[in-house]
Amino acid sequence: MRSILLVSPDIPNREALAIKLRKEIECMVVEADSAESALDAAEGLDISLLITDIFLPEKSGLKLMLDIRNHHPSATAIVSLPTDNRENILESLNSGALFYINSPFDLEEAVIVAARSLTHHDLKTHKETKGPKIRKTDGFHGIIGKSAKMQKLFTLVEKIADDGSSTVLIQGESGTGKELISKAIHALSPRGEKNFVPVNCAAIPDELLESELFGYEKGAFTGATQAKKGRVQYADGGTLFLDEIGDMKPNLQAKLLRVLQEKEFEPVGGIKPIKVDVRIVAATHRDLEKAVKDGTFREDLYYRLSVVPIGIPPLRDRKDDIPTLIKKFMQVYNRGKKHPLLGFSPEAMSALISYPWPGNVRELENLVQRLVILHGGETIEASNLPDKYIEYLPAAPAAEKIESPHQEAVFSADELDDGADFNTRVSEFEDRLILQALMKTGGNKKEAAQLLNLKRTTLLEKIKKKQLDKMFTDSTPTKN
Repeated sequence: MRSILLVSPDIPNREALAIKLRKEIECMVVEADSAESALDAAEGLDISLLITDIFLPEKSGLKLMLDIRNHHPSATAIVSLPTDNRENILESLNSGALFYINSPFDLEEAVIVAARSLTHHDLKTHKETKGPKIRKTDGFHGIIGKSAKMQKLFTLVEKIADDGSSTVLIQGESGTGKELISKAIHALSPRGEKNFVPVNCAAIPDELLESELFGYEKGAFTGATQAKKGRVQYADGGTLFLDEIGDMKPNLQAKLLRVLQEKEFEPVGGIKPIKVDVRIVAATHRDLEKAVKDGTFREDLYYRLSVVPIGIPPLRDRKDDIPTLIKKFMQVYNRGKKHPLLGFSPEAMSALISYPWPGNVRELENLVQRLVILHGGETIEASNLPDKYIEYLPAAPAAEKIESPHQEAVFSADELDDGADFNTRVSEFEDRLILQALMKTGGNKKEAAQLLNLKRTTLLEKIKKKQLDKMFTDSTPTKN
C-alpha cells in the first residue's frame, strides 16, 4: 500500500487532512509535527508522497524534502505554504516539489493534488521497476482484456507510446477506459518520467477552463492576486490528457491549436509567449467528424489531434472479458472485507454476459462494488441482480416430453372437482419435473440442475429427500 508522510505543526488541520486522505485515497498516512519526528517516522517505510509545510520547527520543509529524497528517491512531494507568497512558490518548485498547496489546508484541494501526485509516483515507479514483463492477458497497465480486440489495442498502444511526440485521439463510449489508455501511452513513452496531467474539458466551467489550461498573470482579472501556472505548463516535457475535448469551445480550440503548431501559448492576461514541449493525448465519446461538419469543432484542430486515432471497443463487443473483469473487481472491492463476495452463479453470469452494457466497464465495476456491499459472504444468484440485468437471463430450455412409466398428467379438471390436496399435487409435479430432467440429461445431475434453473446442491438435496434415485431407472447410470 502507498504511504503518505504528512508533516505539519498545525495538529487540527493536519489530522483533518489525514482522515480525509485515508477515506478517499487507498493509502497509509503517517503524521508528524516536525522534520525530526518525520524522519524518525519514515524509517522502515516506503514513502510514496511527502506533504509538508514549508515552515517547520528546527528545519524548513524544503530541507526535509531533500532528506526524504535521499532515502526515498522515487517519493513525490507537495509543499504547503502561505497564500500569495510567490518567492516561496518558485523556491519550492525549483527544489523539486511536484505541486504546492496553500496553508491552512483546503481539504478538497489537498486530496485532489495528493491523488495526482500518487498517480505520478505510480507511473514513475512502474517504469523503473525491473522484473518479468506483465503478460498482456493478465493486465496491461491497469487495463484488463483477454479478447482479441483488446490484445490488438494493447499492441497499438505500445507502438504509439514508442513515438513519444505525435498527438493521439482516443475515441470510445463513456466508461470504456480512455484515461487508462492515455496513462499507458504516457508510462510507456520516453516522457514517462515527466508529468501526466489530466484535464476533463466537460467538468470545468467554460469561463474557468482557459485559466486552468493556460494559467494567468497577476492582475489578469478581479481576484487574480498572484500568477498561476496552467496545466499545459505543468505538463511541459510530459503528457497533457484532454478528456472530452469535443466539449471544448471554439475560442479555446484556437489557443490549443497554437500549442500544437507553435509549441507556445500565452497565459490569460499575458503578452509574452511561453514555450512548452508537451505531448497531447485527447479523448472524446463524440463523433468529431460530425462536429466538424456541423461547425462546432475546428477542422484544422481535428486533423492535428487525430494523427494517430485509437478506437476503444465497447464492453458489449468484447464480452469474453466480462468474467475476467468481474474477478478483478471482486478482488479490489473484497479487500479488507470481513465477509467478501464469494462469486457469481452460472445463471447470474449468463445474464451479465447477455446484457448490452451501455455504461461499459465503469457500469460493470459499479455493479460489482454494489453487490460486494449488499451481498457480502454470498454467491450472487440471478435473483440478486437488479431487474434490468435479470431481463437478459437466457430462458431455460423446456424439458422435452419423454414417455415414461413415471410420467402422468399433472391433474385434470375432474380431479379438482373431487377435491385436490394442493401441497401433494405440487410435490408430485416437482417429482415429475426432476425425473424428466434426469432422463433428458442421461442422469447427469449437474446438467439437470442447469436445465431446471436450480443450484446443483439444491437439486441433490431434493433428490435425496424425495428418494428419487430409487424411482429413476434408466440404462445410463446416474451421474453426479
